[in-house]
Amino acid sequence: MAHDGTAADAAAAPLLAPSSAKSGKPRRNMYAFACATLASMTTILMGYNLALMSGAQLFIREDLGLSDAQIEVLAGSINVFMLLSILAAGWAADLLGRRGTLVLANVFLMAGALAMSLGGSYPALMAARCITSVGSGFSIVVTSVYNAEISPASMRGFLSSFLDMFISLGLLLSYVSNYAFAGLPVHLGWRIMYAVGVVPPVLLAMGVLAMPESPRWLAMRGRDADARAVLLRTSDTPAEADLRLEEIRQAVKEQPQVRNSDNDDDDGGSSNVWKELLVRPSASVRRILVCVVGVHFFQQASGIDAIVLYSPLVFRKAGMSSNKAVLGATVAVGVVKMCFVLVATLFSDRLGRRPLLLASTAGVAASMASLGVTLCVGAAASAAGMAASVVSVLAFMAAFSVGFGPLAGTYSAEIMPLRLRAQGASLGMAVNRLTCALVSMTFISLADAITMPGCFFLYAGVGAAACAFVYARMPETKGRSLEDMHVLFAK
Repeated sequence: MAHDGTAADAAAAPLLAPSSAKSGKPRRNMYAFACATLASMTTILMGYNLALMSGAQLFIREDLGLSDAQIEVLAGSINVFMLLSILAAGWAADLLGRRGTLVLANVFLMAGALAMSLGGSYPALMAARCITSVGSGFSIVVTSVYNAEISPASMRGFLSSFLDMFISLGLLLSYVSNYAFAGLPVHLGWRIMYAVGVVPPVLLAMGVLAMPESPRWLAMRGRDADARAVLLRTSDTPAEADLRLEEIRQAVKEQPQVRNSDNDDDDGGSSNVWKELLVRPSASVRRILVCVVGVHFFQQASGIDAIVLYSPLVFRKAGMSSNKAVLGATVAVGVVKMCFVLVATLFSDRLGRRPLLLASTAGVAASMASLGVTLCVGAAASAAGMAASVVSVLAFMAAFSVGFGPLAGTYSAEIMPLRLRAQGASLGMAVNRLTCALVSMTFISLADAITMPGCFFLYAGVGAAACAFVYARMPETKGRSLEDMHVLFAK
């Protein structure tokens, strides 16, 4: 049902006050910046919960007497658990709205952190990881969609990159937490690490309620007046807002079954979307799917979670012996990741997605090969060998974070047509998490089978293949309208 009355407009007004704009003058949109920031902050908790296991496993293993196999499954299982919530996130985002789904994500993240801090056995920790996975899956999918949909074209690369920047911030905070609480008694330290993550989701949920709903979601529900009100606040000029609204209307008209009133049943529209994605995709949708699935697969298959989750084991293999030294080195990894994600965030709109992705994938291949070599040559645990291994890990994290990390989600959200965007983002992220689970749940076993240097040579080969994939299949998207992306994949 369309909402075009004064009362409806007032009810739909977001809680954030719009930035003042001078009539007729283009401006750099700080309101869109604030909206994307609030949405992305939920992923801090996702990054924190995912990476905290890196250091916490050292103490959980000792406290609960877990085996290598149990630690491996505990560390990687969250990615398997996330599959269901990731696939459901598109449906939830279309049914509840992007904003409502992010509030729900924070509820699950809070419950998961509390359950982890209280867990006293292996099954209890596995159940806690399952609870956390629901919030993580919802947050990673919906944040990428929301940021792409709220952003004006001039800032879309910058704001969409917030997803990985805030995940990286969560990762860094988890490494700092590992280091800060490492000196506590074994049975207490790792529990406090997780307990720290209980309160922030409550505050973030309140922050999410202060941001507007996605204009594309509003238009899909027939609420064009509300959508225009949001677009006026999140566009650089009123003329751009009108153009964006017209493009959204045109895209919605192409798929009338997804334009339902708030009281209609959405199952039919959702079912048709999945059929168009997987059963009868057009040639252009098929090409888009290849890009979305391919970039998400290669991002994780290049070994990022082997570094994020198992860098303490890598540094011990390189010759470090004390927990403090190992966890201090992981903090450096988090700092480097955060800094280079910021580089990608600042330059993706200026340089474009494709050049950064090409440089990133080439750097990933080279640094993984270097790490394999240094672990082989530095087997005697000399100071030079340890330093070379640490430098190689930091180089990998820098290369990954300057393009591959932040831009995979950005690119996928950009190229998906509006009618397929929520479910398409879910599908890409499901591939991402499944590949991540494969890497994180096999690293220790694979290192036993082909040695740890062998693992990194394997990941280097994947990085080289990723570079070839980006070169052959992924066109530049910088500056294009979201509704005009299909032109890139028409041939």
